[in-house]
Amino acid sequence: MKESFSMTGLLAGVILLVACGGGDKQSPGAGDSVAVAIPGGQPAATGKTIEVEMVTDETGNYFSPKEIEAHQGDLIRFTLKAGVHNGHFLPDSNSVKTGLPPASEMLQLPGQTYDFVVNLQKGVYFFQCDPHAALGMTGKLAVVDKG
Repeated sequence: MKESFSMTGLLAGVILLVACGGGDKQSPGAGDSVAVAIPGGQPAATGKTIEVEMVTDETGNYFSPKEIEAHQGDLIRFTLKAGVHNGHFLPDSNSVKTGLPPASEMLQLPGQTYDFVVNLQKGVYFFQCDPHAALGMTGKLAVVDKG
């Protein structure tokens, strides 16, 4: 009987240690920025940073702003404010366009970002949040010449 009590105590201690983390590691919180990397790398940004917020609120799911203008070398930063969203330049919506960035992973924690350096030819490109596109969570990127 005494042996089973010792094993129970040991097991409880291990569970407690695992549950508490046993270290100084902290998971990202609401105020932390967590960048989501694009596989395969991308060119360095040489222009300005344009922030596009990804939002869910009482009015719905949307990008803010939903229409942006950029130049080659600018950085588009999709930042999650609320909800669960992704950014996707869907090939079907951008026919005959090449060099589209891959779809981002689903951003789930406020403050997470998806960065993409504009390396697209001059023209108009459409993007969406895959799970909310049918609800109107779409946007438009106009790539223009530097002037």
